[in-house]
Amino acid sequence: MNEYGFTLPVGLSTADGRAHREGRMRPATALDEIEPLGDDRVRRNEAYYGLLLLARVVTRLGPYGPLTPDVIAALPAADYAYLQDFYAQLNARQEPLPTTPTLPPAVEAQCPHCHALLEVDLSEMIA
Repeated sequence: MNEYGFTLPVGLSTADGRAHREGRMRPATALDEIEPLGDDRVRRNEAYYGLLLLARVVTRLGPYGPLTPDVIAALPAADYAYLQDFYAQLNARQEPLPTTPTLPPAVEAQCPHCHALLEVDLSEMIA
């Protein structure tokens, strides 16, 4: 499965004084989104769902990986919000691509020699 890199705005501070900002996230699977719903922590506090979900899909943060919900919970609020936004973008539904290009029935063009305005019928070009 593909993974995508990110850079946190603040980063995870460790005991040695370093802030780890570089990480990787993979797209979620259906199981990633379903399984945390059965966790007792989510039943007691729905906000915990995001921690569990991000811990499943963030594969690396600095030298750490895989991450636990406790590591996600230790992030500054700005980083947590960033990861939620990154997750939403990464897992956004995409509109299906059209099978054929959509062209207007006609376009206006100008002759490069006499500068006359012409209307070009495109309907015959689409078969």
